[in-house]
Amino acid sequence: MTSSINPFLVSTDWLFDHLEDDDVSIVDGSWYLPAMGRDGRAEYDIAHIPGAVFFDIDAVVQENSPLPHTLATADEFARHVGKLGIKSSDTIVVYDGAGLFSAPRVWWNFRQMGAAKAVILDGGLPKWVEDRLPVESGSAPIYPTLYDHRGESAAVVSFDAMTAHVNAGDVQIVDARPAGRFTGEEPEPRPGMRSGHMPGAKSLPASKLIKDGRLRSLPGLQSEFETAGVNISQPVVTTCGSGVTAATLALALESLNAPSVRIYDGSWSEWGGREDTPIETY
Repeated sequence: MTSSINPFLVSTDWLFDHLEDDDVSIVDGSWYLPAMGRDGRAEYDIAHIPGAVFFDIDAVVQENSPLPHTLATADEFARHVGKLGIKSSDTIVVYDGAGLFSAPRVWWNFRQMGAAKAVILDGGLPKWVEDRLPVESGSAPIYPTLYDHRGESAAVVSFDAMTAHVNAGDVQIVDARPAGRFTGEEPEPRPGMRSGHMPGAKSLPASKLIKDGRLRSLPGLQSEFETAGVNISQPVVTTCGSGVTAATLALALESLNAPSVRIYDGSWSEWGGREDTPIETY
């Protein structure tokens, strides 16, 4: 089932062979930054993998959170994805239209909500199209079901916990944002937000883990973490701008069997958006 290079990836050939399986759910998790000039939902309506449903990461969120993409509560998540016809016991195959950008965040959401068989399509929609496999337009038929999971995730780091970690220096904090934003040399895309990074954080831009829209090989991932000074055998908390590309780091770490991987869900939208948080620039 899984790709030979990564336990969390499936190939386009595998998915094509299992398109009609009752226990396989296909999820288009496309989402883009405003500067990318793309609309995930609009592109889904034009062309998507047959049977795929659209997962909107701006909609499946914690309803009262002032921050973007905050992981929904278990009840909220179950309500949303049950309406999409997805069961927690399904093999859930997530992809996006960039190859690998927002799919890891959707994959991570499902993983935190009890979907033990959530995987990512290697190469996403671009690889599917490159392989001349079928697409369809419009909306796929949806048969609502019960998404049976009520537990809360232990892999999410709150602001208070992140503050404690920064003060204690007891975990490795790895930042997925581009290097210029990490150093403070480039502005944040959100107006009025400070740039820089949390004290003690290490920089590993998510883009370094991706080549031609696909996650790098396991040795390649290992090399990037070593170059960034990250010891994957020790606890790691990943962060980024709003919690999306932090999930790419989490995907890579879990692919390498890192034993302790969590995401600071508020990420820089929370830390950099406050005036009472310490920031380093260099």
